[in-house]
Parts: sequence; structure tokens; C-alpha cells
Amino acid sequence: MPASPEEAKLETFPNCRPGRKFWITLDCPEFSSLCPVTGQPDTAHIVIRYVPDESCVETKSLKFYLASFRNLPAFNEEVVNRILDDLVAAMNPQELHIEGKFGSRGGIQLTCSASHPNQ
Repeated sequence: MPASPEEAKLETFPNCRPGRKFWITLDCPEFSSLCPVTGQPDTAHIVIRYVPDESCVETKSLKFYLASFRNLPAFNEEVVNRILDDLVAAMNPQELHIEGKFGSRGGIQLTCSASHPNQ
């Protein structure tokens, strides 16, 4: 298991239908990272939706990549944007949308979304 997102490797495989626009949705309900202020765990439901171009992300490598955030102190907004940036770098999709719905803290629930290309 990689100790950090820097150590994790997002693997890809060739798109079986290049040239066809279709959406892939990856639902990750058990995400966790650390609050950079308190050091306590943050939990989230992360949804990744993308239209592949030449390649798709391999799900086992994605699972290990997401698990590598468990010991990373990062604000929720940074987590979502980092996942977007890393997936764009790994597979250069036509479209990509990440949404993180984080568990409530102090009575406030935060949801953050980011998209590629910027919308």
C-alpha cells in the first residue's frame, strides 16, 4: 500500500472504444484523509465521472491511490482538486468531474466539485 499519493501509481489501460463518447462512473464511499488543523480523520464519499479519450484508469490502482490519502493532512478542497489533477495527468480524459461529499464537522457538511476541462 503506498504511504502517500506521491508514491501511488495510477495505472491505465487502452480505451476499448476510442472515438465514442461514453461516461464511466467510479463510486468511492469509504474515502478518508486527515484534517490538517486537528489531525482527526475526514471521511468522504468520492464520485469520479469521466469520458475517456485514449485510456481508462485501472480500478485497483485507483483504489490504492485513494487509500494513500489516509495519512495525508489536507483540506477537503485540496483533496478533490488533487484527485482531479492526478487523474488528468494519468489518462488525459475528454471530460472529468470529481465530487467529494465530506462527513459533517461541527454541524457543517462540505461538498466540493471540480471538473476538467474547467467549466
